[in-house]
Amino acid sequence: MNLDNQPNRRALLSRIGTGMGTLGLAGILQADGLLANDTTKPIVGDDKPANGNALAVQPPHFAPRAKRIIHLFMNGGPSQVDTFDPKPMLEKYHGERPPGADLKTERGTGGLLKSPFKFTNCGESGLPVSEIYPEVGKCIDDICVIRSMHTDVPNHEPSLLMMNSGITQPTRPSMGSWLCYGLGSENQNLPGFVVLCPGKPVVGPQLWSNSFLPGVFQGCHINNGNMDPTKVIPHLTNHYLDKPDQRSLLDLMAQLNRKHLAERERDSQLEGRIASMEMAYRMQMEAQEAFNLERETKYTRSQYGTGQFGNACLVARRLVERGVRMVQVFYGGGQPWDDHGKIESGHRTKGLDSDRSIAALLRDLKTRGLLDDTLILWGGEFGRTPVSEGGTGRDHNNHGFTVWLAGGGVKGGMAYGATDEFGFAAQQNKVHVHDLHATILHLMGLDHEKLTYRYSGRDFRLTDVHGRIIGDILS
Repeated sequence: MNLDNQPNRRALLSRIGTGMGTLGLAGILQADGLLANDTTKPIVGDDKPANGNALAVQPPHFAPRAKRIIHLFMNGGPSQVDTFDPKPMLEKYHGERPPGADLKTERGTGGLLKSPFKFTNCGESGLPVSEIYPEVGKCIDDICVIRSMHTDVPNHEPSLLMMNSGITQPTRPSMGSWLCYGLGSENQNLPGFVVLCPGKPVVGPQLWSNSFLPGVFQGCHINNGNMDPTKVIPHLTNHYLDKPDQRSLLDLMAQLNRKHLAERERDSQLEGRIASMEMAYRMQMEAQEAFNLERETKYTRSQYGTGQFGNACLVARRLVERGVRMVQVFYGGGQPWDDHGKIESGHRTKGLDSDRSIAALLRDLKTRGLLDDTLILWGGEFGRTPVSEGGTGRDHNNHGFTVWLAGGGVKGGMAYGATDEFGFAAQQNKVHVHDLHATILHLMGLDHEKLTYRYSGRDFRLTDVHGRIIGDILS
Protein backbone atom coordinates (compact mmCIF):
# COMPACT_ATOMS: atom_id res chain seq x y z
CA MET A 1 0.00 0.00 0.00
CA ASN A 2 1.44 3.35 -1.04
CA LEU A 3 0.82 5.75 1.81
CA ASP A 4 2.00 8.67 -0.30
CA ASN A 5 -1.31 8.45 -2.19
CA GLN A 6 -3.44 8.08 0.92
CA PRO A 7 -4.68 10.83 3.24
CA ASN A 8 -2.81 10.67 6.53
CA ARG A 9 -1.55 13.09 9.16
CA ARG A 10 2.02 13.03 7.92
CA ALA A 11 0.99 13.88 4.39
CA LEU A 12 -1.32 16.59 5.69
CA LEU A 13 1.51 18.22 7.65
CA SER A 14 3.77 17.95 4.64
CA ARG A 15 1.27 19.62 2.34
CA ILE A 16 0.39 22.50 4.57
CA GLY A 17 4.05 23.00 5.46
CA THR A 18 3.44 23.74 9.10
CA GLY A 19 3.04 22.15 12.52
CA MET A 20 2.50 22.97 16.14
CA GLY A 21 6.07 24.15 16.74
CA THR A 22 5.95 26.31 13.62
CA LEU A 23 2.77 28.01 14.76
CA GLY A 24 4.21 28.54 18.23
CA LEU A 25 7.32 30.09 16.69
CA ALA A 26 5.18 32.30 14.47
CA GLY A 27 3.44 33.69 17.50
CA ILE A 28 6.75 34.46 19.20
CA LEU A 29 8.15 36.13 16.09
CA GLN A 30 4.98 38.14 15.71
CA ALA A 31 5.24 39.28 19.32
CA ASP A 32 8.80 40.41 18.61
CA GLY A 33 7.65 42.34 15.52
CA LEU A 34 9.56 40.01 13.22
CA LEU A 35 6.66 38.45 11.40
CA ALA A 36 3.61 39.89 9.75
CA ASN A 37 0.32 39.62 11.60
CA ASP A 38 -1.15 36.14 11.54
CA THR A 39 -4.48 35.28 13.06
CA THR A 40 -3.75 31.53 13.24
CA LYS A 41 -4.26 30.24 16.79
CA PRO A 42 -2.68 26.84 17.44
CA ILE A 43 -3.73 24.32 19.99
CA VAL A 44 -1.65 23.22 22.97
CA GLY A 45 -2.39 19.59 23.75
CA ASP A 46 -5.62 18.56 22.10
CA ASP A 47 -8.01 21.28 23.10
CA LYS A 48 -6.28 24.28 24.67
CA PRO A 49 -5.79 27.56 22.78
CA ALA A 50 -2.44 29.23 23.37
CA ASN A 51 -2.75 32.49 21.42
CA GLY A 52 0.16 31.57 19.16
CA ASN A 53 2.59 30.86 22.03
CA ALA A 54 2.51 27.82 24.28
CA LEU A 55 3.78 29.83 27.26
CA ALA A 56 1.36 32.74 26.78
CA VAL A 57 -0.76 33.49 29.83
CA GLN A 58 -3.91 31.35 29.83
CA PRO A 59 -7.13 32.14 31.71
CA PRO A 60 -7.66 29.98 34.82
CA HIS A 61 -10.84 27.98 35.35
CA PHE A 62 -11.88 30.41 38.10
CA ALA A 63 -10.45 33.32 40.06
CA PRO A 64 -7.17 32.17 41.65
CA ARG A 65 -5.97 32.91 45.15
CA ALA A 66 -2.34 32.37 44.15
CA LYS A 67 -0.54 33.32 40.96
CA ARG A 68 2.77 31.59 41.59
CA ILE A 69 4.30 28.93 43.81
CA ILE A 70 7.64 28.37 45.54
CA HIS A 71 8.26 24.77 46.60
CA LEU A 72 10.89 24.50 49.34
CA PHE A 73 11.77 20.85 48.94
CA MET A 74 13.52 19.19 51.88
CA ASN A 75 14.50 16.17 49.81
CA GLY A 76 15.38 13.08 51.80
CA GLY A 77 12.48 13.24 54.27
CA PRO A 78 12.46 15.52 57.34
CA SER A 79 11.11 14.07 60.57
CA GLN A 80 7.68 15.34 61.51
CA VAL A 81 8.13 14.57 65.23
CA ASP A 82 11.31 16.68 65.29
CA THR A 83 9.98 19.71 63.42
CA PHE A 84 6.25 20.57 63.54
CA ASP A 85 4.41 17.59 65.09
CA PRO A 86 5.62 17.07 68.70
CA LYS A 87 4.63 13.86 70.49
CA PRO A 88 4.89 13.82 74.31
CA MET A 89 4.16 10.06 74.28
CA LEU A 90 7.59 9.48 72.74
CA GLU A 91 9.13 10.88 75.89
CA LYS A 92 6.93 8.70 78.10
CA TYR A 93 7.53 5.44 76.23
CA HIS A 94 11.06 6.09 75.00
CA GLY A 95 12.79 2.82 74.08
CA GLU A 96 9.61 0.72 74.18
CA ARG A 97 7.87 -0.91 71.21
CA PRO A 98 4.09 -0.59 71.68
CA PRO A 99 1.68 -2.16 69.14
CA GLY A 100 1.02 1.19 67.47
CA ALA A 101 4.69 1.38 66.47
CA ASP A 102 4.70 -1.84 64.45
CA LEU A 103 3.88 -0.38 61.04
CA LYS A 104 6.07 -1.68 58.23
CA THR A 105 8.69 0.67 56.81
CA GLU A 106 11.71 0.24 54.56
CA ARG A 107 14.17 -1.08 57.17
CA GLY A 108 14.18 -2.79 60.54
CA THR A 109 13.64 -0.46 63.50
CA GLY A 110 13.78 -0.59 67.28
CA GLY A 111 11.93 1.11 70.09
CA LEU A 112 10.39 4.55 70.24
CA LEU A 113 12.89 7.42 70.02
CA LYS A 114 12.02 10.64 71.82
CA SER A 115 12.80 13.88 70.04
CA PRO A 116 16.11 15.43 71.10
CA PHE A 117 14.67 18.89 70.40
CA LYS A 118 12.56 21.19 72.53
CA PHE A 119 9.32 22.64 71.13
CA THR A 120 8.07 26.16 71.78
CA ASN A 121 4.53 27.47 71.30
CA CYS A 122 4.95 30.28 68.81
CA GLY A 123 2.99 33.30 67.61
CA GLU A 124 -0.51 34.31 68.59
CA SER A 125 -1.72 30.90 67.38
CA GLY A 126 0.54 29.08 69.83
CA LEU A 127 1.50 26.36 67.37
CA PRO A 128 4.49 24.32 68.60
CA VAL A 129 7.68 24.55 66.55
CA SER A 130 10.99 22.74 67.10
CA GLU A 131 14.04 24.61 68.32
CA ILE A 132 15.75 23.86 65.00
CA TYR A 133 13.34 26.32 63.32
CA PRO A 134 13.34 29.38 65.65
CA GLU A 135 12.95 32.02 62.90
CA VAL A 136 10.25 30.06 61.07
CA GLY A 137 8.49 29.83 64.43
CA LYS A 138 8.26 33.62 64.46
CA CYS A 139 6.35 33.40 61.15
CA ILE A 140 4.01 30.60 62.24
CA ASP A 141 0.90 32.80 62.15
CA ASP A 142 1.29 32.89 58.36
CA ILE A 143 1.71 29.10 58.12
CA CYS A 144 -0.76 26.22 57.85
CA VAL A 145 0.83 23.00 59.13
CA ILE A 146 -0.65 19.83 57.63
CA ARG A 147 0.21 17.01 60.04
CA SER A 148 -1.74 14.20 58.39
CA MET A 149 0.06 13.68 55.08
CA HIS A 150 0.59 10.16 53.76
CA THR A 151 1.91 8.63 50.58
CA ASP A 152 2.10 5.19 49.00
CA VAL A 153 5.53 3.66 49.64
CA PRO A 154 8.53 4.28 51.96
CA ASN A 155 11.19 4.48 49.23
CA HIS A 156 12.83 7.66 47.95
CA GLU A 157 12.44 7.18 44.21
CA PRO A 158 8.69 6.45 44.01
CA SER A 159 7.88 8.95 46.76
CA LEU A 160 9.89 11.71 45.09
CA LEU A 161 8.01 11.02 41.88
CA MET A 162 4.66 10.99 43.70
CA MET A 163 5.31 14.35 45.37
CA ASN A 164 6.50 15.93 42.13
CA SER A 165 4.34 14.30 39.46
CA GLY A 166 1.48 12.51 41.22
CA ILE A 167 2.53 8.94 40.44
CA THR A 168 5.20 6.57 41.71
CA GLN A 169 6.51 5.77 38.23
CA PRO A 170 8.69 8.02 36.03
CA THR A 171 6.12 8.49 33.29
CA ARG A 172 4.14 11.66 34.07
CA PRO A 173 4.62 15.44 33.88
CA SER A 174 5.72 17.28 37.01
CA MET A 175 3.49 19.72 38.88
CA GLY A 176 5.41 22.71 37.54
CA SER A 177 4.91 21.47 33.98
CA TRP A 178 1.17 21.05 34.59
CA LEU A 179 0.95 24.60 35.98
CA CYS A 180 2.75 26.07 32.97
CA TYR A 181 0.55 24.04 30.62
CA GLY A 182 -2.60 25.26 32.36
CA LEU A 183 -1.67 28.87 33.05
CA GLY A 184 1.31 29.80 30.88
CA SER A 185 3.89 32.26 32.18
CA GLU A 186 3.68 35.98 32.88
CA ASN A 187 7.24 36.55 31.65
CA GLN A 188 8.12 35.40 28.14
CA ASN A 189 11.81 36.16 28.68
CA LEU A 190 12.30 33.59 31.46
CA PRO A 191 11.32 29.93 31.79
CA GLY A 192 7.92 29.42 33.37
CA PHE A 193 9.24 26.67 35.65
CA VAL A 194 12.67 26.92 37.30
CA VAL A 195 14.33 24.28 39.49
CA LEU A 196 17.19 25.34 41.79
CA CYS A 197 19.27 22.38 42.94
CA PRO A 198 23.03 22.12 43.45
CA GLY A 199 23.71 18.89 41.60
CA LYS A 200 20.83 16.48 41.17
CA PRO A 201 18.48 14.76 43.62
CA VAL A 202 17.70 11.06 43.55
CA VAL A 203 15.76 10.27 40.32
CA GLY A 204 17.08 13.50 38.80
CA PRO A 205 15.53 15.38 35.85
CA GLN A 206 12.39 13.24 35.79
CA LEU A 207 11.29 15.21 38.86
CA TRP A 208 10.86 18.32 36.71
CA SER A 209 10.06 16.58 33.43
CA ASN A 210 7.35 17.62 31.01
CA SER A 211 6.91 13.93 29.99
CA PHE A 212 4.22 13.84 27.27
CA LEU A 213 3.38 17.55 27.60
CA PRO A 214 5.03 19.79 24.97
CA GLY A 215 8.74 20.29 25.65
CA VAL A 216 8.40 24.01 26.36
CA PHE A 217 6.80 23.12 29.72
CA GLN A 218 9.82 21.24 31.08
CA GLY A 219 11.48 22.68 34.17
CA CYS A 220 14.74 24.58 33.69
CA HIS A 221 17.31 23.13 36.09
CA ILE A 222 19.75 25.65 37.58
CA ASN A 223 22.75 24.45 39.57
CA ASN A 224 22.83 27.08 42.31
CA GLY A 225 26.17 25.85 43.60
CA ASN A 226 27.67 28.82 41.76
CA MET A 227 25.38 31.82 41.56
CA ASP A 228 27.54 33.80 39.13
CA PRO A 229 24.86 35.39 36.90
CA THR A 230 27.08 35.07 33.83
CA LYS A 231 27.59 31.33 34.36
CA VAL A 232 24.47 30.09 36.12
CA ILE A 233 22.90 29.23 32.76
CA PRO A 234 25.75 27.91 30.60
CA HIS A 235 26.14 28.85 26.93
CA LEU A 236 23.48 31.56 27.16
CA THR A 237 25.67 34.44 25.98
CA ASN A 238 26.82 34.51 22.38
CA HIS A 239 30.33 35.97 22.33
CA TYR A 240 30.61 36.03 18.53
CA LEU A 241 27.39 37.49 17.13
CA ASP A 242 25.46 40.63 17.94
CA LYS A 243 21.69 40.58 18.43
CA PRO A 244 20.70 41.30 14.77
CA ASP A 245 23.01 38.57 13.49
CA GLN A 246 21.70 36.16 16.11
CA ARG A 247 18.17 36.97 15.00
CA SER A 248 19.04 36.19 11.38
CA LEU A 249 20.71 32.93 12.34
CA LEU A 250 17.74 31.93 14.47
CA ASP A 251 15.31 32.70 11.66
CA LEU A 252 17.33 30.49 9.30
CA MET A 253 17.33 27.65 11.84
CA ALA A 254 13.58 28.13 12.29
CA GLN A 255 13.03 27.74 8.55
CA LEU A 256 15.05 24.52 8.51
CA ASN A 257 13.21 23.21 11.56
CA ARG A 258 9.85 24.07 9.98
CA LYS A 259 10.77 22.07 6.90
CA HIS A 260 11.96 19.19 9.09
CA LEU A 261 8.79 19.31 11.21
CA ALA A 262 6.48 19.46 8.20
CA GLU A 263 7.81 16.12 6.99
CA ARG A 264 6.89 14.40 10.22
CA GLU A 265 3.93 13.85 12.45
CA ARG A 266 3.83 16.07 15.47
CA ASP A 267 7.25 15.95 17.14
CA SER A 268 7.12 17.43 20.64
CA GLN A 269 10.91 17.31 21.01
CA LEU A 270 11.42 19.39 17.90
CA GLU A 271 8.67 21.78 18.95
CA GLY A 272 10.38 22.13 22.33
CA ARG A 273 13.72 22.76 20.62
CA ILE A 274 12.26 25.57 18.55
CA ALA A 275 10.72 27.18 21.63
CA SER A 276 13.93 26.70 23.64
CA MET A 277 16.07 28.50 21.07
CA GLU A 278 13.65 31.42 21.03
CA MET A 279 13.62 31.49 24.83
CA ALA A 280 17.43 31.42 25.01
CA TYR A 281 17.60 34.37 22.62
CA ARG A 282 15.26 36.42 24.80
CA MET A 283 16.85 35.32 28.08
CA GLN A 284 20.29 36.75 27.35
CA MET A 285 19.63 40.00 29.20
CA GLU A 286 16.82 39.31 31.64
CA ALA A 287 18.11 35.99 32.98
CA GLN A 288 21.45 37.44 33.99
CA GLU A 289 19.71 40.33 35.73
CA ALA A 290 17.32 38.01 37.58
CA PHE A 291 20.17 35.88 38.95
CA ASN A 292 22.38 38.83 39.89
CA LEU A 293 22.15 38.94 43.67
CA GLU A 294 24.51 41.93 43.81
CA ARG A 295 21.49 44.04 42.89
CA GLU A 296 20.03 43.31 46.32
CA THR A 297 20.79 45.50 49.33
CA LYS A 298 23.31 44.38 51.94
CA TYR A 299 20.47 44.18 54.45
CA THR A 300 18.45 41.80 52.26
CA ARG A 301 21.49 39.60 51.61
CA SER A 302 22.19 39.45 55.34
CA GLN A 303 18.61 38.35 56.07
CA TYR A 304 18.74 35.41 53.65
CA GLY A 305 22.34 34.43 54.36
CA THR A 306 24.90 33.66 51.70
CA GLY A 307 24.88 29.85 51.59
CA GLN A 308 23.56 27.81 48.67
CA PHE A 309 20.07 27.44 50.13
CA GLY A 310 19.87 31.10 51.17
CA ASN A 311 20.95 32.25 47.72
CA ALA A 312 18.37 29.94 46.13
CA CYS A 313 15.57 31.32 48.31
CA LEU A 314 16.51 34.87 47.36
CA VAL A 315 16.67 33.97 43.67
CA ALA A 316 13.25 32.32 44.05
CA ARG A 317 11.81 35.62 45.25
CA ARG A 318 13.47 37.49 42.38
CA LEU A 319 12.06 35.00 39.87
CA VAL A 320 8.46 34.97 41.09
CA GLU A 321 8.31 38.76 41.24
CA ARG A 322 9.35 38.69 37.58
CA GLY A 323 6.46 36.46 36.65
CA VAL A 324 7.93 32.93 36.78
CA ARG A 325 5.04 30.55 37.49
CA MET A 326 6.80 28.00 39.71
CA VAL A 327 10.19 27.88 41.40
CA GLN A 328 11.32 24.71 43.12
CA VAL A 329 14.17 24.99 45.63
CA PHE A 330 15.80 21.69 46.59
CA TYR A 331 17.72 21.84 49.86
CA GLY A 332 20.64 20.07 48.19
CA GLY A 333 21.68 17.38 45.78
CA GLY A 334 21.04 13.74 46.62
CA GLN A 335 18.88 13.22 49.72
CA PRO A 336 20.35 15.45 52.46
CA TRP A 337 17.49 15.05 54.97
CA ASP A 338 17.80 11.25 54.95
CA ASP A 339 19.02 10.86 58.55
CA HIS A 340 18.97 7.12 59.19
CA GLY A 341 21.51 7.74 61.94
CA LYS A 342 22.27 10.61 64.33
CA ILE A 343 18.99 12.43 63.89
CA GLU A 344 20.01 15.02 66.48
CA SER A 345 23.12 16.34 64.74
CA GLY A 346 21.80 15.82 61.21
CA HIS A 347 18.45 17.53 61.62
CA ARG A 348 19.85 20.28 63.83
CA THR A 349 22.41 21.22 61.19
CA LYS A 350 19.98 21.23 58.28
CA GLY A 351 17.16 22.83 60.24
CA LEU A 352 19.21 25.76 61.49
CA ASP A 353 20.88 26.13 58.10
CA SER A 354 17.54 26.48 56.29
CA ASP A 355 15.61 28.29 59.06
CA ARG A 356 16.95 31.78 58.49
CA SER A 357 16.50 31.67 54.72
CA ILE A 358 12.93 30.34 54.85
CA ALA A 359 11.89 32.98 57.38
CA ALA A 360 13.57 35.70 55.31
CA LEU A 361 11.67 34.56 52.22
CA LEU A 362 8.34 34.66 54.05
CA ARG A 363 9.02 38.11 55.51
CA ASP A 364 10.39 39.51 52.26
CA LEU A 365 7.38 38.34 50.25
CA LYS A 366 5.04 39.74 52.88
CA THR A 367 6.81 43.12 52.96
CA ARG A 368 6.63 43.38 49.18
CA GLY A 369 2.94 42.48 49.09
CA LEU A 370 3.66 39.21 47.28
CA LEU A 371 2.77 36.66 49.96
CA ASP A 372 -0.97 37.12 49.45
CA ASP A 373 -0.78 35.65 45.96
CA THR A 374 2.37 33.52 46.26
CA LEU A 375 1.93 30.02 47.64
CA ILE A 376 4.82 28.53 49.63
CA LEU A 377 5.07 24.76 50.12
CA TRP A 378 7.60 23.23 52.56
CA GLY A 379 8.22 19.53 53.03
CA GLY A 380 9.87 16.36 51.77
CA GLU A 381 8.75 13.27 49.90
CA PHE A 382 7.75 11.56 53.18
CA GLY A 383 8.56 11.74 56.89
CA ARG A 384 10.47 9.60 59.37
CA THR A 385 9.54 6.96 61.92
CA PRO A 386 9.05 7.70 65.62
CA VAL A 387 10.89 4.44 66.30
CA SER A 388 14.67 4.38 66.03
CA GLU A 389 16.99 2.95 63.46
CA GLY A 390 20.37 2.03 64.90
CA GLY A 391 19.46 3.73 68.16
CA THR A 392 19.99 7.35 66.99
CA GLY A 393 18.31 7.67 63.59
CA ARG A 394 14.90 7.26 62.00
CA ASP A 395 13.73 5.22 59.00
CA HIS A 396 11.51 6.47 56.13
CA ASN A 397 7.85 6.89 57.01
CA ASN A 398 5.13 7.10 54.37
CA HIS A 399 2.25 6.46 56.81
CA GLY A 400 2.21 9.95 58.33
CA PHE A 401 4.26 13.10 57.89
CA THR A 402 4.09 16.89 57.82
CA VAL A 403 4.20 19.60 55.18
CA TRP A 404 3.21 23.23 55.53
CA LEU A 405 1.74 25.90 53.26
CA ALA A 406 1.86 29.67 53.56
CA GLY A 407 0.39 32.62 51.64
CA GLY A 408 -1.66 32.26 48.47
CA GLY A 409 -5.13 31.85 49.99
CA VAL A 410 -4.20 29.51 52.87
CA LYS A 411 -5.21 30.10 56.49
CA GLY A 412 -2.22 30.94 58.66
CA GLY A 413 -1.59 29.96 62.26
CA MET A 414 -3.39 26.63 62.10
CA ALA A 415 -2.65 22.92 62.17
CA TYR A 416 -4.74 20.57 60.05
CA GLY A 417 -5.10 16.86 60.63
CA ALA A 418 -3.25 14.68 63.10
CA THR A 419 -1.14 11.57 63.37
CA ASP A 420 -1.52 8.95 66.11
CA GLU A 421 -0.14 9.51 69.61
CA PHE A 422 3.35 8.45 68.52
CA GLY A 423 3.40 10.32 65.20
CA PHE A 424 3.60 7.20 63.04
CA ALA A 425 0.43 7.26 60.90
CA ALA A 426 -2.09 9.87 59.75
CA GLN A 427 -5.41 9.37 61.58
CA GLN A 428 -7.49 12.53 61.59
CA ASN A 429 -8.34 14.37 58.34
CA LYS A 430 -5.89 12.29 56.33
CA VAL A 431 -4.32 14.06 53.34
CA HIS A 432 -2.82 12.11 50.46
CA VAL A 433 -0.36 13.71 48.05
CA HIS A 434 -3.17 13.70 45.46
CA ASP A 435 -5.24 15.86 47.84
CA LEU A 436 -2.33 18.26 48.31
CA HIS A 437 -1.94 18.60 44.54
CA ALA A 438 -5.68 19.11 44.04
CA THR A 439 -5.64 21.88 46.65
CA ILE A 440 -2.59 23.59 45.14
CA LEU A 441 -4.18 23.59 41.69
CA HIS A 442 -7.40 24.95 43.19
CA LEU A 443 -5.52 27.82 44.82
CA MET A 444 -3.94 28.56 41.44
CA GLY A 445 -7.40 28.77 39.85
CA LEU A 446 -7.38 25.33 38.23
CA ASP A 447 -9.89 22.51 38.57
CA HIS A 448 -7.74 19.42 38.98
CA GLU A 449 -10.39 17.27 37.27
CA LYS A 450 -10.49 19.55 34.22
CA LEU A 451 -6.78 20.18 33.78
CA THR A 452 -6.24 17.23 31.46
CA TYR A 453 -4.10 16.25 28.50
CA ARG A 454 -5.04 13.54 26.02
CA TYR A 455 -2.18 11.16 25.38
CA SER A 456 -2.07 7.60 24.09
CA GLY A 457 -5.85 7.39 23.93
CA ARG A 458 -6.79 8.63 27.39
CA ASP A 459 -6.99 11.84 29.41
CA PHE A 460 -4.26 12.32 32.00
CA ARG A 461 -4.11 14.73 34.90
CA LEU A 462 -1.77 15.52 37.80
CA THR A 463 -4.06 13.88 40.35
CA ASP A 464 -4.75 10.82 38.15
CA VAL A 465 -8.27 9.68 39.17
CA HIS A 466 -7.97 10.83 42.78
CA GLY A 467 -7.71 14.01 44.83
CA ARG A 468 -9.97 16.15 46.98
CA ILE A 469 -9.62 19.82 47.85
CA ILE A 470 -8.78 20.48 51.52
CA GLY A 471 -11.41 23.15 51.98
CA ASP A 472 -10.82 23.69 55.70
CA ILE A 473 -7.40 25.27 55.13
CA LEU A 474 -8.56 27.82 52.56
CA SER A 475 -8.91 31.41 53.76
